[in-house]
Amino acid sequence: MAGLPLSFAEPMLLFGLLSLPVLWWLLRVMPPRPRRIEFPPTRLLFDIAPKEETPSRTPWWLTALRLAAAALIILAAAGPIWNPPAGATASRAPLAIVIDDGWSAASSWDARVKAADELISNANNDRRGVALIPLSEPTRDIAIMPGGTARVALRQLAPKPYAIDRLETLGAIDRFLKATGDCDIAWLSDGVDSGHGADFLKGLSKIVGDRSLTVFEGGTPPAMALTAAENAAAKMTVKVLRANGDVGSGTVRGLDQKGSPIGEAHFAFAPGERETEASFDLPVELRNDIARLEISGERSAGAVQLLDKRWRRRAVGVVSGSSSDTAQPLLASIFYLTRALAPFADVRQGDRGGAPQQAVAQFLDQKLPMIVLADVGTLSPELRERIDAWIEHGGVLVRFAGPRLAQADDDLVPVKLRRGGRSLGGSLTWEKPQHLAAFAPDGPFAGLAVPKDVTVNRQVLAEPDAVLPTKSWASLEDGTPLVTGERRGKGLLVLFHVSADMRWSDLPMSGSFVEMLRRIVDTSGYASGPAPGATSEAKAETVAPLRTLDGFGVFGPPPSTAKPLAADFRDRATLDHPPGFYGPADGPLAVNTLAASDRITPLDTSGLHARRANYTNSEPRDLRGILLSSSLALFLIDALIVALLGGGIAGLLRQRVAPAALLLALLLPMGLPSPIRAESAADEFAIKATAQTRLAYVITGNADVDSIVKAGMSGLTLFLAQRTALEAGDPVGIDPAHDELAFFPLIYWPVVPGAPKPPQAAIDKIDAYMKQGGTVLFDTRDAIEAPPGDNGASQTPGMRTLREILSSLDVPELEPVPREHVLTKTFYLLRDFPGRFDSGQTWVEALPRNEDEDTASHPARGGDGVSPIIITSNDLAGAWAIRPDGQPMLPLSPGEPRQREFAFRAGVNIVMYTLTGNYKADQVHAPALIERLGQ
Repeated sequence: MAGLPLSFAEPMLLFGLLSLPVLWWLLRVMPPRPRRIEFPPTRLLFDIAPKEETPSRTPWWLTALRLAAAALIILAAAGPIWNPPAGATASRAPLAIVIDDGWSAASSWDARVKAADELISNANNDRRGVALIPLSEPTRDIAIMPGGTARVALRQLAPKPYAIDRLETLGAIDRFLKATGDCDIAWLSDGVDSGHGADFLKGLSKIVGDRSLTVFEGGTPPAMALTAAENAAAKMTVKVLRANGDVGSGTVRGLDQKGSPIGEAHFAFAPGERETEASFDLPVELRNDIARLEISGERSAGAVQLLDKRWRRRAVGVVSGSSSDTAQPLLASIFYLTRALAPFADVRQGDRGGAPQQAVAQFLDQKLPMIVLADVGTLSPELRERIDAWIEHGGVLVRFAGPRLAQADDDLVPVKLRRGGRSLGGSLTWEKPQHLAAFAPDGPFAGLAVPKDVTVNRQVLAEPDAVLPTKSWASLEDGTPLVTGERRGKGLLVLFHVSADMRWSDLPMSGSFVEMLRRIVDTSGYASGPAPGATSEAKAETVAPLRTLDGFGVFGPPPSTAKPLAADFRDRATLDHPPGFYGPADGPLAVNTLAASDRITPLDTSGLHARRANYTNSEPRDLRGILLSSSLALFLIDALIVALLGGGIAGLLRQRVAPAALLLALLLPMGLPSPIRAESAADEFAIKATAQTRLAYVITGNADVDSIVKAGMSGLTLFLAQRTALEAGDPVGIDPAHDELAFFPLIYWPVVPGAPKPPQAAIDKIDAYMKQGGTVLFDTRDAIEAPPGDNGASQTPGMRTLREILSSLDVPELEPVPREHVLTKTFYLLRDFPGRFDSGQTWVEALPRNEDEDTASHPARGGDGVSPIIITSNDLAGAWAIRPDGQPMLPLSPGEPRQREFAFRAGVNIVMYTLTGNYKADQVHAPALIERLGQ
């Protein structure tokens, strides 16, 4: 039904609504109400009416009530269904499901999979074949398969972390439809035009022809994305994009390399706008630590913006050797340099009036990544040695010419200079001022537009040699160099052959001057790799993928299709270069799903001749029962009204009320609570807990923590079923103060910092549980918050809360898990027990020092030598937590490729340890036994 998720099983019965006018005419007549007349005959003569009377008319509101009841019956007979099954059809032709699986489909992927699963189920019930066509795989073989096989293939699909080109798949769809013939098509669209949307719609309409086409769109949150992050002088900004106008506001989070939060920024869209901005008002030191920006609650690679060293706002020291800077500050070199560098760097000036060498030494002590010297002449030998070492370790030194540099004998320049300067356009020279030539194609300025209005009146000349052309990044039209540079160690040495003010050239007044300095600043930083575009060799350098994002924006190992890319890569992500970090771990290169200039627009499918369907998140519901019940209620109301109008109610009131009172007395006890129900609830809990082995977790009352822990215990249970012979039931949330604990071999207790101490009844039950052989796993989940040092973990809020809980328990002596402990080899061979974090320690009951030591002194030592208590801070449940679609719920820190796998293995070992005891401790004697047997 247009505009509503409603359909009818028998739509032809709706023609019965046409009979309502006839019913109106029939129901409007009502016999007159009887009147009481006294018997005296003479009165009868006066009451005889001299004219004919017409019967009384039924009130209009009563007629409308009866018509409504009749309409409800007709609607119920038509079989209305709310949220009908998607794509239900009576066709027997095969079904082709076209799926948008780019980054913009990730946020609503669950709804997309559910819709496809319903389509496959309906087709399977009708014994129709199904073909899956993901638009991200143009080379995929499209084949018709049975419903069960199609459902398995659907579960193997996942959204891609980059934008897809739908046009590339049109050829494969065309060949499939020509080979298949009659076919029903369902397109699960994400509603985003990722490029060439109009061309795809035109081509799809052409190849579909007169076949049945259903387009699924709407009913899901709109896709959002981040792009164009900029670390400006006062704040960091990032553009937030949306496909349509449904979402009004949200939050962008800033995280560091380890996944720890640094700050949050709120954003809000104006009505009708598809673009807004989020700002982080943080100190520059914190902003430089941000490595990942993400939209809270948005699960897609497009909602993640990765930042590398190119986004860091670098500190640049500026030193001038001119003595006129103080007298004329608006004409000084520092003024022009500060204005040019301010948009993308933090400029630090040397003390005015102080010696330039003192300012340079001060900047070297501060370890600035870049220093600019404007007309600074000869430096002292000691300072020269420090500058050489600083450049070798990654520093960038930029020098500008001037009268002092022209007269000095200085080799701290990339090329050998001629003494003196060259004047152009003066009264004593025939040469005219020169314009700039094209920038070197293999230099850092490659691609910049050459300013036509910039002229050079004076410059310092370089001695010509064989390597001068390779060091020239910018030249004048006569071939003399304007900017030269060379790589020294890990650093860079750059020379502008003109001054930084207007005396020698008007270059400092042009926009190209700002862009040239920006390119040089991008190369600054200690231990940085080769400058992008600095030389032809540097331009050819490639970096391998380190960590990449999947379609949901979660870090993982690089896929097999990922290829190395150029060190100066600045484009959007593709199949060969998925989003993520590339290169060395200490200085990676970030690749994002969207480029800075990309925008997202809604896909207009109104031109397609197709049926429309919405993604639904609820099950189909038959409305016939509700409609029939409503019509029955209306008929009862009608009967009561007729009885009131006919005087029947008054007669009923005159009857005795004893039967009604008796009936009320009989029905009243049925509503009272019964103690048997409470006992049955306890029995039901016991039967559920003992019918199958189950893991348990303590309900803390914090909704966020409890949901994560429940998902984590469910994920561990699933992993146990896949890797071991244990097929445990669903985990159970318990309240230690009220529920029986003896049913569970392991209880996971997430410690919430600041939570009130459990009641003494709960503490007593936990103490008895541990002494009877049970194991409680306490997890403070705060390893990343622990300050450095041996006692850092004990200073966290979570550990302090745990101390309050354990203060009333009979806890044995604890120790970090030894290497030879049974817990390290119950199923997997492990060295440590990581979770979301891997920096915390795991504590168990201390083992006896030797076999003769009396173990009876250890309190609460359970059966089979199993430790009754295990304490960790690595947030195990956070690593085990899995969403319904099989994707991890939380990121890891530091997020090593196999960290989540080892976290699950740690959980398997803990469960097997609690279930089997210390039988594997005897494995240490296996070599001696084998030797005795002579094997």
